[in-house]
Amino acid sequence: MSKVIRVRYEKGVLKPLGSIDLEDGKEYKIIVEKDIDELIKKYRGVLGESSIEEFRELEEEAQAQGRS
Repeated sequence: MSKVIRVRYEKGVLKPLGSIDLEDGKEYKIIVEKDIDELIKKYRGVLGESSIEEFRELEEEAQAQGRS
């Protein structure tokens, strides 16, 4: 099972931005990615007048292909 947990990095610690349901004492693997919304804002218009939702769908598809 995988889930996305938004975090903020402050003073050497990743802090969840909301409640998380993880088992205490268990180890987890974390993949760190930049916030896609910031990238979308930066490059919006470069590939035409696509919506933010279309960019998110493209990002999810690219991530899925990278895992296979």
